[in-house]
Amino acid sequence: MSQPFTRVESAAVLLPRDNVDTDQIIPARFLKTVNRSGLADQLFADWRYADDGSPRPDFVLNAPEAAGRQVLVAGDNFGCGSSREHAPWALTAWGFRAVISSSFADIFKANSLKNGLLPIEVPAEELRRITALLEAHTNLELAVDLEAQELRLPDGSVIGFVVDPFSRQMLLTGTDELGFLLAQEEAISTYETSHPRRISTVA
Repeated sequence: MSQPFTRVESAAVLLPRDNVDTDQIIPARFLKTVNRSGLADQLFADWRYADDGSPRPDFVLNAPEAAGRQVLVAGDNFGCGSSREHAPWALTAWGFRAVISSSFADIFKANSLKNGLLPIEVPAEELRRITALLEAHTNLELAVDLEAQELRLPDGSVIGFVVDPFSRQMLLTGTDELGFLLAQEEAISTYETSHPRRISTVA
């Protein structure tokens, strides 16, 4: 269960690289864990740290101003590679609520929507415009309105995006498929009570 996602206003972390795969998001050596503990520190580990473990000063997440930013703006084809669910786990553990790209790998997109991370797909020309805007003004804030399915830019322009209705509802309420089913317990009990068993359970 994640916190409900309605509207996020945040400066963005800009990572304008195409084909960022899940092994770059969270390297395979960190996949032994079955929870999110420590994954924030391991996000983009091979780019983020030198061989001696020290932070690389030129990597975006190591910039002091990156702390607390909730939106990641990436290049095309983000989240390609293996299907590891740890990729959205690591991104949300760090604090990201949304990732903007011109395309996402299907499995990464599905895993993200199930784990409280909103993948926002925009046309390639719009991604180039957002990237140029952020390169010129690194502290500008983006506004993500999931209810309206709109991305609002600092220049006043609005870019629409589409999220499938069920995933959108799960994000808005901060739940998942299991939480959705558990919330239907009363309706399920009513249905079972009003519909006699069709198959005898007597041996």
